[in-house]
Amino acid sequence: MNRQEQLDFLINYLIDERNEAIEIPESYHDKRNLLRALMNIRIPSELSDEFLKVQDDFLTQETLNKDLTSIDGINETNGKIMIWQGDITTLKVDAIVNAANSKLLGCFVPLHNCIDNVIHSSAGLQLREECNKIMEMQDRDEEVGKAKITSAYNLPSKYVIHTVGPAIPQGLKPSGKDCEALANCYKSCLEIATSYKLESLAFCCISTGVFNFPQKLAAKIAVKTVEDYLDLNETTLENVIFDVFSDDDYSIYKDLLF
Repeated sequence: MNRQEQLDFLINYLIDERNEAIEIPESYHDKRNLLRALMNIRIPSELSDEFLKVQDDFLTQETLNKDLTSIDGINETNGKIMIWQGDITTLKVDAIVNAANSKLLGCFVPLHNCIDNVIHSSAGLQLREECNKIMEMQDRDEEVGKAKITSAYNLPSKYVIHTVGPAIPQGLKPSGKDCEALANCYKSCLEIATSYKLESLAFCCISTGVFNFPQKLAAKIAVKTVEDYLDLNETTLENVIFDVFSDDDYSIYKDLLF
């Protein structure tokens, strides 16, 4: 199959699975958005081997066509800590961190631009399946401050570490308990990375999006937690990256580290 044929196959498979009448657009761009939307709303369930093969070929080729960045391509460093601005799904590192919700299944809002949606959409539907198995075994929502590790599937990283940060109600300030919970998110991810003998780990800005944690305070907690962990613990980690997307976050982390 060429890429157009792969895209048509994947869309038709997911539409047939839903047994709904969904109009398929004409342009490649609109079809690609439809595929992502269908992936976003899909409830975890078994997928055929043929679907997974076509999906993996399609998504892996998309990943390879991106401008991927490895550790050697990151220039702003302070000891083991690094800052990099860009799309976390293009980092070739041992693990990236996903800011997840308590259900741990990814974002079900079609085409939503949160990091949870972006990571799941790029990794493929197996990521939601693996997360669902974890949650079925756990039989309860994921606790704030805890973390779980999964394969990264069609991402350039090897693993994804999912953590649930504290959510701050609109108009309120984080409490001391919220600050401690955010620090625990970073600590939990670092501990998992060390237990898996990983050498590189990239953090997103946990809880600062729809969870409303103030950016400057979140960055201070993140940097202090990582610095303390690296100073006080034996770890295989050689590089811990703070991946920032906005210019504001970049400036905040640069002021803290340089």
